[in-house]
Amino acid sequence: MTALGVLVLPEHAGRSAARVWREVEQLGFAHAWTLDHLSWRLPADAPWYDAMTTLAVAACHTTTMTLGTLVTTPNFRHPVLVAKQAMALDRTSDGRFVLGVGAGVPGPDAAALGDAALSPGQRGQRYEEFVTLADLLLRQETTAFRGRFYRAEDVRMAPGCVRRPRLPLALAATGPRGMRLAARVADLWVTIGDTRRPGTQPEDEAFATLRRQIRRLREAVEDLGRVAGGETGAVSGPPRRVVNLSRIVPDPYASAERLADLVGRCAELGFTDVVLARPRADGVFAGDLAAFERAVLHVGRHLSPIEQ
Repeated sequence: MTALGVLVLPEHAGRSAARVWREVEQLGFAHAWTLDHLSWRLPADAPWYDAMTTLAVAACHTTTMTLGTLVTTPNFRHPVLVAKQAMALDRTSDGRFVLGVGAGVPGPDAAALGDAALSPGQRGQRYEEFVTLADLLLRQETTAFRGRFYRAEDVRMAPGCVRRPRLPLALAATGPRGMRLAARVADLWVTIGDTRRPGTQPEDEAFATLRRQIRRLREAVEDLGRVAGGETGAVSGPPRRVVNLSRIVPDPYASAERLADLVGRCAELGFTDVVLARPRADGVFAGDLAAFERAVLHVGRHLSPIEQ
């Protein structure tokens, strides 16, 4: 059965943050996520906090929801530090953390450290290397690695992840290279539809895009020979399929019936998990919080934490 998740922007701190994370858990969400950017589509003077620190707060004020990054970016993070943070969050949350990773896109995040701009092909290579090293670090007590973009020298990971051999990885991918990586390594695959214009496609066109993407993922999984109960040397079974519905359509919870219909359409396509952005008072993801809560409760309390 399709599980519902919620996206909470990292704009809350202190008691406000504790209240927000408790409230979304009380709504019955199976999982909750935050974005990992240095800045995003908010005014320059708007609060915007670090994703990993935000999730540490969430871990301390929730007990059942899976928590994760949607998604961590190689633009300003190194896999050694990310693996250490992920292990700490996994321990802090008693095994409820999922590390979401994406390739990173051009823009302020990519330019913030003063690094040279990468071509799409180079970003793809960096993404694969980032995920490969993070996967090794989270599985092993000690890791040494030398690649084109990253190195690790005798990195120790004690006490390791709560879940073995490692905590789950959620990989965002739409292109052939990323799909192959997700098919090989991911516990979850994540999409926001057409990455060139998320949330702006006509609804039928947006769902057609999702249909094509999930077909390509299935083909990549089949090519790899990764089936439920099988072993690929990375993880068992096909990855769960996660769609951020708030980047697909602009009004997913306009009514309770509307949300139920959209979640049903996602399930028919083969998505195991649907994520909704928690409404904000204005700007990006603006919406009616009461309507959001009514719609979520209407869909039903059939939600359970992600199992890997």
